[in-house]
Amino acid sequence: MSIIVSASNGLADAWAQRMQSRFPDTDANVFGDANVDYEACRFLLAWKPDPDVFTACKNLEVIFSLGAGVDHLLDVEGLPNLPIVRIVDEDLTTRMTEWVVLQVLLHQRQQLHYLRAQAGNQWLPRSHPAARHLRVGIMGLGELGSASAKALCALGFQVHGWSRSRKRGLLSTEYVGPDQLQPFLSQTDVLVNLLPLTQQTRHLVDTQVLGALAQDGALGGPIYINAGRGGTQVEADVAAALQSGQLVGASIDVFEQEPLPQTSPLWSAPNLIMTPHTAAESNPEALSDYIANQISAYRQGLPLKNLVDSQASY
Repeated sequence: MSIIVSASNGLADAWAQRMQSRFPDTDANVFGDANVDYEACRFLLAWKPDPDVFTACKNLEVIFSLGAGVDHLLDVEGLPNLPIVRIVDEDLTTRMTEWVVLQVLLHQRQQLHYLRAQAGNQWLPRSHPAARHLRVGIMGLGELGSASAKALCALGFQVHGWSRSRKRGLLSTEYVGPDQLQPFLSQTDVLVNLLPLTQQTRHLVDTQVLGALAQDGALGGPIYINAGRGGTQVEADVAAALQSGQLVGASIDVFEQEPLPQTSPLWSAPNLIMTPHTAAESNPEALSDYIANQISAYRQGLPLKNLVDSQASY
C-alpha cells in the first residue's frame, strides 16, 4: 500500500512529506516523480489533479479531496467511480465562521462609512440597526453554513436558511428547494452564500436573485456575502448591482477566476470588501491528521466518514 499526491497548487511535496511522517512504513509520493510504484498506490490526495494519475494508479481505493469543496475534482477527465472523502475540519469551520460573522458585523456597524470618513479627516457619526432588526439568509446549510448560522443567532440576528434538503432543528425558519428560493430571498436583508458548486448552483446568484432580495431592510438595501464558491455567482451582475445601488454593500472571498483579473468590474465596485480566498485557510497539519486518521480507520475495516454524494456533487 502507498499514498500518491496530485495537486496543481504547488503543495504536493509538502502533502507527501506530511503523509510520510504519519506513515513511516508506507511510501508517500508525488505523481510524476521518478521510481514510483503506481500499482501499489491505494490512496490519492488530490487538488485539481493531473488526469493521468487515474490511468497510472489502477489500484486506487479512496480519493481525498484537499479542500472543503470537491468541484475541482469532479470535473476531471477519467475520474474513477471510487469513494471520495471531503475535508471536514473544525479549524476550517471555525475560520469560516469568523469571516462570515466579521463581514456581517462590518456592514451592520457601517464600518465602510467610517473608514471613508477617517480617510477624509471627518467626524461623521451614523446610526446602525441592532442585530435583532437584520434578517440574515444563509444559502447552504452544510458544515460551514450551519456553524455560521449558530454564531449569528447567538449575536441576536434573525437567521434563516435555504438548502437542498431540510436540516431539522437547526433554524426556526428554513426554506427548501427551488420552489422556496423566492420566499427566502424576499425575507433576506443580508444574503450569505456558502453553497457548493454544482450544476444546479453554477451562476445561481445573478441579477434576478439579487433583485429579489428585500428592499425594506434596516440597512436601506440588501447586502451580499460570498465565501462559498466563485462559480455560484455572476460577477458582472454583482458589480452592476453595487454600481446601481441595488446592493448597498458586499463582501466576496471567492471568484470564478483566481486571482481576480485586473479587468474585472468588481475592482471598482463601490461598498465592496474583497479578500483573496482567505476566509477559511486551514492548518495543513490538522488536515493531515484528519486524512491520516481516515486512512488508518479504513485499513482497520472501519467506514470512511464525510463521503461525497456523487448525485449531489458534494
